[in-house]
Amino acid sequence: MIAPRATPSASRRAATRRVVLVGYDGAGAIDVVAPVDVFALASEVARAQRPGAPPAYAVEIASVSGGVIRTASGTQIVASRALADLALGVDTVLVAGGETREATRDARLLGWLRAMTPKVRRMGAVCTGAFILAAAGLLTGHRAATHWRTAAALACAYPGVDVDADAIFVRSGKIYTSAGITASIDLALSLVEEDLGYDVALKVARDLVVFLKRPGGQSQFSRPLLAQTVAAGPLQDVIDWALRHLDADLRVEALAAKAGMSPRNFARTFTRAMQMTPAKFVEAARLEQARSCLEGGRASMKQLARDCGFGTDERMRRAFQRTLHVTPEDYRRRFGRTPAS
Repeated sequence: MIAPRATPSASRRAATRRVVLVGYDGAGAIDVVAPVDVFALASEVARAQRPGAPPAYAVEIASVSGGVIRTASGTQIVASRALADLALGVDTVLVAGGETREATRDARLLGWLRAMTPKVRRMGAVCTGAFILAAAGLLTGHRAATHWRTAAALACAYPGVDVDADAIFVRSGKIYTSAGITASIDLALSLVEEDLGYDVALKVARDLVVFLKRPGGQSQFSRPLLAQTVAAGPLQDVIDWALRHLDADLRVEALAAKAGMSPRNFARTFTRAMQMTPAKFVEAARLEQARSCLEGGRASMKQLARDCGFGTDERMRRAFQRTLHVTPEDYRRRFGRTPAS
């Protein structure tokens, strides 16, 4: 999405970039504060590298009316400006995610975003803030990211938006959107790299103890929805049995026999109830089990593949790369618990 080791242009190198974080009652506190800290730290790093240069960023938190923002967690954040009072010269606008129902109906907020988009270099949203941009008509015809849990709802409510349910963040022209909550850091780091270059962004990422470019997509952080309510009766019984016997033969024919149904009827009924085919469900369940084992155990890849029903470690590796975009080895290194000394 952003080319690695980006070098800032000479014309922009000395400029102070004004960044506005837009909040509202119900916004996520992290969605607002995390980008602010990224840009503030980037300014410190840039100042150390270029003594005497103007600050790289000037960051403001704003809302429709200014004043106290009551976030979704109950934390209160003070918006220093009302949107209408912001002076010209804003470089980047980022809209926080959170509980967006009221915000998507706020004509003053939506009108301000529409009016500002042609005037700024970048317009963006964090997490479910994408719903606010979409309500303003700013995502139509664009590819966009949001929290994995709400991606389907965004696509359904705004069919003109190309929703990428797995992306950590997306750039589409001057429109930037990100996945859920902490992905606001990923997005902010990408903007810092775009502005100030790879070295500054890497230093900021190291100071924050995060990845500069997080490998893989949201799928590696969102648990498959295996525990959600499904149809009762034989289908539920088969699902419960399959989850307890992931190393068994779980082809459609075998599962249908367990349910006392024909393979065709079983596949149709299952897909309608679970919103995925039996094969996709089985692979997701096996991946979930493998992930849990990789996070908490030290078994070999061959043993894990057998225990989780993949058969061979190569099949397990292909499933990880196809769905999570990381190898099992990388997943263990990233998420495995360090054994006690």
